[in-house]
Amino acid sequence: MKRPATRTKLPLSVVILAAGQGKRMNSDLPKVLQPLAGRPLLAYVIATARTLEPAAVHVVYGHGGERVLEALRTEPVSWVQQAQQLGTGHALLQVAPKLRDDELVLVLYGDVPLITRETLVKLLELASPKDLGLLTVRLEDPTGYGRVLRDRRGRVRRVVEQKDASQRELAIHECNTGVLAAPAKHLKKWLKRLTNHNAQREYYLTDVISMAVKDKIAVRPLLAAATDEVLGVNDKIQLAVVEAAYRRRRAEELMAAGATVIDPRRLDVRGSVEVGRDALLDVNVVLEGRVRLGDRVRIGPGCVIRDAVIGNDTEVFAHCVVDNAVIGASCRIGPFARIRPASILAANVHIGNFVELKNAQLGVGSKANHLTYLGDTVVGTDVNVGAGTITCNYDGANKWTTHIEDGVFIGSGSMLVAPVRIEARATIGAGSTITQNAPRDQLTVGRARQVSIEGWQRPKKRER
Repeated sequence: MKRPATRTKLPLSVVILAAGQGKRMNSDLPKVLQPLAGRPLLAYVIATARTLEPAAVHVVYGHGGERVLEALRTEPVSWVQQAQQLGTGHALLQVAPKLRDDELVLVLYGDVPLITRETLVKLLELASPKDLGLLTVRLEDPTGYGRVLRDRRGRVRRVVEQKDASQRELAIHECNTGVLAAPAKHLKKWLKRLTNHNAQREYYLTDVISMAVKDKIAVRPLLAAATDEVLGVNDKIQLAVVEAAYRRRRAEELMAAGATVIDPRRLDVRGSVEVGRDALLDVNVVLEGRVRLGDRVRIGPGCVIRDAVIGNDTEVFAHCVVDNAVIGASCRIGPFARIRPASILAANVHIGNFVELKNAQLGVGSKANHLTYLGDTVVGTDVNVGAGTITCNYDGANKWTTHIEDGVFIGSGSMLVAPVRIEARATIGAGSTITQNAPRDQLTVGRARQVSIEGWQRPKKRER
């Protein structure tokens, strides 16, 4: 469904400032590439910006530029380099030649990943050719943030950075987030007038607020509804705080959609997830990629579900991995099972403890309950695979397929050496090694003759 465009009166360009070095990260990875739920911080900001349907998205990069460009090379953005990091105002100045005078400019930050579309739409509604929209936040501990200074009538007059603030100003709890929306024509003029006469010797973007006031451009503030939206990430501790906020947000989305989440603090959602009614997610579940869970699906503790579809009423018991697979309705999986890519399970399939599937198709009602590996295997309906069975699918160079037809019973401890076909309703005796096709409706046994050697003794260690 196409999202409605924002009500701004001017075409929109988004500028994302992402040139910071991130020294406090103590990491070889550029700050904006630090992972949040498995994706770079900057990827979240770009994705949110694109939901606004802007005319252009410009990303200002600097430190680790080549790695940033490589990691996000498929993003439809305009990349602008800031060769020297001289402050946020200087960073935005690098984009100024690409901005048209008839545009509205929205400024975002590559290390503030949780900003929402809803908040940005409200901010853009405050901006116009004669109005600047400024996103602020009220913090119990404002340390490190620029303070928003208002006059007696409550109008925003300017923003002062922490290092330049007086003791009285440091007592203010309304803080600048750095996110603003301003008419490009005025913004470009203000950027040219910036100076670095401050404690950090940088060109502050925040100085444009007092310039706007001087030029009779109204500064219209919007107080962020939630502090986690505007949390910046400058070190690994802050990254963990943002990760926790993201986990909570995603868990709440799933609960609102009808899922039961046993402990939202211990659910990791790292992709796009759809849940049916009354799906249940136990503790320490990780959902990655594109996941679709049907009605009344139950995912046990410690499971990893990646790029998978799981049908109604299926239960995945504790500590299973389901990866790039499709599981039908009313199945029972695990505990401690691994369903690897290209596996497809029909309805009422049972996969038990310490069973591994890879590129395996199992028909309705088939079971592999214990200690089994089925790789490159096509299994029919109502098949029983005994404990310890292995499909020997790899000859050292090529993979081969095992076909097990409807109604087959595989005895425990059997080796099925592919390529091989077990025909309908065949029974394979326990402990068999099957290298040729087994005919339907018959018992096939492939065992070496049992021999006991009289007088044989185990070797003993030599005395030293």
